[in-house]
Amino acid sequence: MRVERAPKKYEEYAYILDELRHGRPGAPRTAYHGQSIIQMVGETYFTLLEAVPRSDIPVNIRDRIYVGKKGRTTVEHILGRIAYGDLTSGAKAELPTVVEAIVNSDVPRFIVFFNESQSVTPRMHAMELIPGIGKRLMWQILEQRERVPFDTFEDLKSRVNITNPAKLLARRVVKELSADEKYQIFTRAM
Repeated sequence: MRVERAPKKYEEYAYILDELRHGRPGAPRTAYHGQSIIQMVGETYFTLLEAVPRSDIPVNIRDRIYVGKKGRTTVEHILGRIAYGDLTSGAKAELPTVVEAIVNSDVPRFIVFFNESQSVTPRMHAMELIPGIGKRLMWQILEQRERVPFDTFEDLKSRVNITNPAKLLARRVVKELSADEKYQIFTRAM
C-alpha cells in the first residue's frame, strides 16, 4: 500500500515586512550571511518567509511581490520559512497592518469564514477563536447568516454589532503566527 502525500503548498505572492541590509544577526545561513535579506508574509497561507532580494531592484516595506517558482523579478532566492520569533521588531510591527490589508484585499475569501464556520468542539465555535467575538456576538452572526449569507464586511457590520471584521481577523492571524495555537484557522502549522 502506497501512502500519498498532499502536494506542497507554496506562496505565489508575499508582502515585504522588513529589509535587513546586512543579513539577520545570528542566522544559521552562513552562505548568505552579510547579504541583504527581506522578511515577508505570504498572501495565501500567511507563511513567514525570508529571501535574498535582487541587488538591482529596490524593495519597499509593504510591497506585494511575486515569490512563486518561476519568473521572480524582485527576489533572487527564497531562503525558507521562519518562525514569528525570527522576525525583526520592525517586521513584527508591520505584520498586523499588512495582514489586515491582505484580508481587505480579498473580502470574498474571508467573508466565507463568517458564512460557513462550524463548531470546533461541542462547547466552542470557530468564531469564538476570533479576538473580540464572544458567545453573544457569535449567536448574532449565526442567526443573521441563517437568514441571508453575508456579502461583504459592510453587510456584516450593518447586520451585526461588529466594528472592524478585517482587524479582528488580522488579530487572529497574528495570534496564530506568534503563539503556539491549538487551532489553525487561517495559517498552516510551522
